[in-house]
Amino acid sequence: MSLSLDIARVIANARLTDEQKARIQALHYRDAGHGYDAFGMHPDVVALGEAILGPLYDGYFRVVSKGHENIPGDGPAIIAGNHSGALPADAAMTWLDVLRHSQPPRVARAVADHFVPMLPLLGTLFARGGMVGGSRGNARTLLEAGDLLLIFPEGVPGIAKHFRDRYRLQDWRVGHVELAIRHSAPVVPLGIVGPEEQMPQVGRIPVALMGAPFIPITLTPLPLPVRYHMRYGAPIRTDLDYRPEHADDPGAVREAAARVKAAVQGLLEEGLREREGIFA
Repeated sequence: MSLSLDIARVIANARLTDEQKARIQALHYRDAGHGYDAFGMHPDVVALGEAILGPLYDGYFRVVSKGHENIPGDGPAIIAGNHSGALPADAAMTWLDVLRHSQPPRVARAVADHFVPMLPLLGTLFARGGMVGGSRGNARTLLEAGDLLLIFPEGVPGIAKHFRDRYRLQDWRVGHVELAIRHSAPVVPLGIVGPEEQMPQVGRIPVALMGAPFIPITLTPLPLPVRYHMRYGAPIRTDLDYRPEHADDPGAVREAAARVKAAVQGLLEEGLREREGIFA
């Protein structure tokens, strides 16, 4: 693994600007005693992620980001957004967007579906960049440590939605607000316009592949160079509006989840009104 980290450092040093390197070095990082944090994240691989994803962010998806002042600079918090696009490029672009624009710089700990950590090689690489498996224990540990989580409440149904259902939020899971209430963490809604058109999906093959529940049938083999428009909304203060014991109240949890869903839908509609075209 030390050889892999050496390679990551070489690539990152060759591709990143001094400013980008300084932001990586400024990350709050808890070494568990063997170079990685408790979930396997390492700053050198975070830097590698910036080096690899940067050209896609800047030149391919040409991300436009607004409202990042709403991302808390410290303490436990959850970013909750829409999920789409057949491939989770939206998660990767959000991870980089948070890394670039949070003040001070933070890594959004993406909470992935159960099969993602089991993907050969990719599962380990994602973990080194900060991803965690979607278990309640993982989320609890990170929030108690004051980390920033990235959760897509639509889950796999979001990236599996048919093209005709684009920008219509699918079944909105409530686990993110239950966690937020229990751990007194604000929820930052995120609306991402663009990914819903990147790989128009017209069907699926119900065959599991490397743990994924199906194989999507798309009109294009690779994502189209759509332009991403990201909007972070004002934090929903579950830390102020609810007491931790409300996490065990189904009515309160449903109410909080509905507030987050409505905020994300509003950000999507605002983004759709303002963009000039799919590629603009």
